[in-house]
Amino acid sequence: MAKTLLLCGYGTGISAAVAKQFGKEGFQLALVARNEAKLNTSVAELAKEGITAHAFAADLSDSQAVTNMIERVRKALGSITVIHWNPYSSAAGDLISAPVSDLQANINVAVTSLVAAVQAALPDLKASKESAVLITGGGLANYGPQIDTLSTQWNVMGLAVAKAAQHKLAGLLTAKLAKEGVYVGEVLVTGMVKGTAFDSGNATLEASTIASKFYELYTSRSVNTTKL
Repeated sequence: MAKTLLLCGYGTGISAAVAKQFGKEGFQLALVARNEAKLNTSVAELAKEGITAHAFAADLSDSQAVTNMIERVRKALGSITVIHWNPYSSAAGDLISAPVSDLQANINVAVTSLVAAVQAALPDLKASKESAVLITGGGLANYGPQIDTLSTQWNVMGLAVAKAAQHKLAGLLTAKLAKEGVYVGEVLVTGMVKGTAFDSGNATLEASTIASKFYELYTSRSVNTTKL
């Protein structure tokens, strides 16, 4: 039976590179984002490279929608082997003026819905000796005056809070799921990634480098968190 990689928060950049990295290693892919038309275009593009992918539209800020999506993927493709959690929200940039609901949306995307995905897919993950939960973290998760000052200057305060909470969740999942034989790996991306929304022309990181690091973590399973 084919191994299935569930790519949550699919788009250009990191997730597209991860799709190609794992797809070339024999994984079939379940691509998840809100825009079904864009997902279908990506499915067709990946097919040209010999990679099997399927589109599953879902709102990843809605934990119930995530649970329902997991069931749809399971019915269509079989057991889920790996979850890659990649979505983020840049809402609530200024925590002093933003609606509290915007901050809640950030937390939902980074934390609550990730927990929902792990819970829904856990029977599959526990049944596979090759299972994993892979998380795209960010340097904004780090504590310190310099990071906090930059987060306020860049108007990404809500994202910083969400990534800090997600980093803690990654550690908790690592400790808990190790007992179930499920590997958890996190890449903290500490720079700008070329070709993404944050790239203003000065980005230094290649998405393919990050994808390779994810695959290295997945295959070696020797460390759980690394930085790029």
